[in-house]
Amino acid sequence: MKIINDNRPWGSFRQFTHNEISTVKIISVEAGHQLSLQYHHKRSEFWVILSGHPRITVGEKVKIAQEGEEFFISPKTIHRIEAPEDNSQILEISFGDFDENDIVRIEDAYGRVS
Repeated sequence: MKIINDNRPWGSFRQFTHNEISTVKIISVEAGHQLSLQYHHKRSEFWVILSGHPRITVGEKVKIAQEGEEFFISPKTIHRIEAPEDNSQILEISFGDFDENDIVRIEDAYGRVS
């Protein structure tokens, strides 16, 4: 297994598998930062909140999540993770054809809209 550590403007992630049966990451979002409001064409995602109280958007639903909560995101469903108050970590398991370029950004605080 090749572990990839990647820094981003909003924090970082660790990727544990790639294009196997699933792709697994732990996403770390620093307080006051957020991922893009986005969707994917080729993959679904399963999230488990490991720490913090992130604001989770899945489709039209937005909620402040608690540790242990789980979310499933189907392909082409808009979603976002925000960390308004504290650092947050989320376990992400992706299913389908995983490609970091399969991100369609609708909104982005870092100027990366598709």
